Amino acid sequence: MEIRNFCIIAHIDHGKSTLADRILERTGAISERQMQAQVLDDLELERERGITIKASAVTVTYELAGQRYMLNLIDTPGHVDFHYEVAKALQACEGALLVVDATQGVQAQTVANAYAAIEAGLEIIPVINKIDLPSARPDETAEEMEQVLGLDALSCLRISAKSGLGLAELFQAICQQLPGPKGDAARPLQALIFDSKYDDYRGVIVYVRMVNGRLAIGQKIRMMGRQRVYQITDLGKFMPKPTHVDTLAAGEVGFLVANIKMLADVTIGDTVTDAATPAAGALPGYRPAKPMVYCDFYPGPDTEYTHLREALEKLRLNDSSFSFEPESSDALGFGFRCGFLGLLHMEIVQERLEREQHVQVVQTAPTVPYEILMQDGTVKTIDSAAALPDASKVREIREPMIRASIILPAEHIGDISKLCQDRRGQYRKTEYLGPQRVILEYDLPLAEVIFDFFDKLKTITRGYGTLDYNLLGFHADDLVRMDILVNGEPVDALSLIVHRDKAALRGRAIIKKLKAEIGRHLFEVPLQAAIGSRVIARETISAMRKNVTAKCYGGDVSRKRKLLEKQKAGKKRMKQVGRVEIPQEAFMAVLESGE
Repeated sequence: MEIRNFCIIAHIDHGKSTLADRILERTGAISERQMQAQVLDDLELERERGITIKASAVTVTYELAGQRYMLNLIDTPGHVDFHYEVAKALQACEGALLVVDATQGVQAQTVANAYAAIEAGLEIIPVINKIDLPSARPDETAEEMEQVLGLDALSCLRISAKSGLGLAELFQAICQQLPGPKGDAARPLQALIFDSKYDDYRGVIVYVRMVNGRLAIGQKIRMMGRQRVYQITDLGKFMPKPTHVDTLAAGEVGFLVANIKMLADVTIGDTVTDAATPAAGALPGYRPAKPMVYCDFYPGPDTEYTHLREALEKLRLNDSSFSFEPESSDALGFGFRCGFLGLLHMEIVQERLEREQHVQVVQTAPTVPYEILMQDGTVKTIDSAAALPDASKVREIREPMIRASIILPAEHIGDISKLCQDRRGQYRKTEYLGPQRVILEYDLPLAEVIFDFFDKLKTITRGYGTLDYNLLGFHADDLVRMDILVNGEPVDALSLIVHRDKAALRGRAIIKKLKAEIGRHLFEVPLQAAIGSRVIARETISAMRKNVTAKCYGGDVSRKRKLLEKQKAGKKRMKQVGRVEIPQEAFMAVLESGE
């Protein structure tokens, strides 16, 4: 049986999961009765939001001209935050279906995913989807693919994943154009771990792509990175339901179970080999996922610290790309500092905590990591303003820079260029996709992008602008720590690192927002933004008033004065011992004060 390993890559909403559904349906992997939209998206959140979060692997069989083919398909996410999932999938395949929506044309993630597939040495089949829609423009889309990606416009397959139009030609291209795997079943065992998940009853289920050799039940295996030895208790393939098999041979994709207790014992990108006759060397693995956005999670009103820790540990079992470590704050008590791949990843983790683990969290505004060059020449990496060392010990602060590719209608170039320049962006180049659409390239600080850049881009371009970015490295600039003081006390969870030129503007915006969110108390509450000892913005929340002289009518004025003095002394004492309640909305207000 011939084997074809391929993945489906595309921008968000261009039809990857729908195409995977049709492939499963046409190959008889699932019956019409079992059919539902987005079969491979098994997380409740994936279904609700209509997006793919985790890459899913599935094996199907197909017959063409009397020859049987085993098709190993990986459906990947389209959002820029989950590019790590796409990179993992690419290394487990020899080919890729690059899907483009005929109504939207080439988008930012289309370009990024295509280049990633070319770099990985994959054979690409260009596919134009949704050709049956009234607004489809397949000819223009094919020209864009040729101009931007160098793929022959005539070789683009035209399909409708929803109706199944053009699927026979697609299967023919998969079987005839994509190369088979190069591995040899007779050589020593080498299998690449491209994903893993935790099961309460079986321990860790390890997803492997067989490169050389074969796996069998009862065989003793060694993880080459960690040098741990396990015995295989079960082997299988997703078809799409887990199906037991006795062996896995070179070129195949499947899963193994070997009584592995902890997800931390399995490294994505590690090589599995035979314990008795190991391979000479490991396969090239993956670069570990690097968190690019950090924020603090503290227990909410009805949640205890221990419950939050257990919930994070459970979630970490099925999502190895997010990290957490204990953190404490004077204002919020004990919590955790969490690292994410991006803002959508952060939002999804928070939602999964609340839904699946039933915990409430108070979340602080997200920040990015910074590199600190100390006076003694050492370099430290910090992920929050509170961790910034004393200013006298710091020589320079470096922030992460990204190369942003923005695809947008040509009429909005001026507005988007102004937005990028307002965010301290440096212009790189402009490239025309066609008469109506362009790619703008800017170098931007990541800190200026994570707040509301994407929302503003969508608003200015009326929803037609798309963004993709990759990290360039760290760049030094005139950055300072800005503290937010509530009632004279700095709230470390609200402090942030900002550019000196923008500090006053940003400070005023945050203070105004906090004033609207923090309720009035029985005493006056000053709110201040400060750099070091210099206050750069201030607002005051006035005290609640009670008319203590209401019961006095007529008589001597000294009686009223006495009551007012007594009230004044009480408020002064309350101000010294009273605590200011800061609601969750106030912490999120820092998020919305990007301007």
